[in-house]
Amino acid sequence: MQQFTEDTLAEARAETRGTRPGPGRIIFAGTPEIAASALRTMLRAGAEVAAVLTRPDAPVGRRRKLTQSPVAAVAEEAGIHVIKADVVDAEITAELAAAEATLGVVVAYGALLPGAALEVPARGWVNLHYSALPLHRGAAPVPHTMLAGQTETAATVFQLERGMDTGPIHGICRHQIGEATSAGTVLEELTVLGSSLLMVLLPDLLAGTSTPEPQIGEPSYAPKLTAADAFIDPRRPAAELVNRINATIPEPGAWTLNGDQRVKLGVARLHRPETAPGTEESAAQIGEVRELAPEQPGATPVIGFRAGDGADVVLSSVQPAGKQMLNAADWHRGLHGEVLLGGPEQDRPEQSLPGQAKSTETVETATTATHPTEGHTR
Repeated sequence: MQQFTEDTLAEARAETRGTRPGPGRIIFAGTPEIAASALRTMLRAGAEVAAVLTRPDAPVGRRRKLTQSPVAAVAEEAGIHVIKADVVDAEITAELAAAEATLGVVVAYGALLPGAALEVPARGWVNLHYSALPLHRGAAPVPHTMLAGQTETAATVFQLERGMDTGPIHGICRHQIGEATSAGTVLEELTVLGSSLLMVLLPDLLAGTSTPEPQIGEPSYAPKLTAADAFIDPRRPAAELVNRINATIPEPGAWTLNGDQRVKLGVARLHRPETAPGTEESAAQIGEVRELAPEQPGATPVIGFRAGDGADVVLSSVQPAGKQMLNAADWHRGLHGEVLLGGPEQDRPEQSLPGQAKSTETVETATTATHPTEGHTR
């Protein structure tokens, strides 16, 4: 297993630029824009991509126009054979086998590969995953990393096998998560790192000379988040609320209630005032939106709300129902009277707290009940 920091990965990547990754045909499986970005990187480096597996065309936008995936668009532009499938059955597996590939590369394909398909490429399949495995196995590793309050994550390339993200690791690059950063931004940053990591590892992966190492440590799980997971309940501690807001942007989208009206929230951070709050500030109600004290001399006040532990959460932007996202200060100026976020008790959805991930048994049952011999792809 090769381990990198962002600096050492950049150095290793610089050494590979201008050279082809080596002989060997590749099947690339992916669907969204992050996967398309990785595919572009491989093609620019001269990798021989023989076929692309992606999800079928899907309705997009308000008009629900049927649109091919970003990966399909990149592949068709490059003249690569495209295979579209939600389910990799015997027919699709045979089509994959016809590519006579040395290696399969998976980046966010979004469906399962059955055991027969896993055996198609001579060197098997590798998967680019966005966590420091075995932490956060599953569909949403970045949001769950941030929900847990962790400030470090990783891009990891591992050998795909029939368990859910259980395969041995070929390479990993650590990445620090910045303050007031959304999960979407972290995903983009990890895509850049992960694409570089793939290119550095690809010569050894194609040659069969990479030596993966088993995952070490207690696993945790990262199922896809729901709208209930993205609800912001001001009664919770400020640090937990900041983590939940940032972890659920852009999907499912952090939201709370202003009375009975739903409002969406932009990225947030903890309030760090220049001086300790005075009596008036300390008396704020939970969920109360107000102008907060400046955080340093000469700075302008910021807008935020009181959390359940008495600390404050600074808001960057707010989107009221039926309107565009507004700068928090502009939104606050348009408010009339006292605003308490959170809404009526009966309107608040139930949600799990950070760290309450599904057990191994629950996750495996949920994902393998229909296809008991299938490997997972991310």
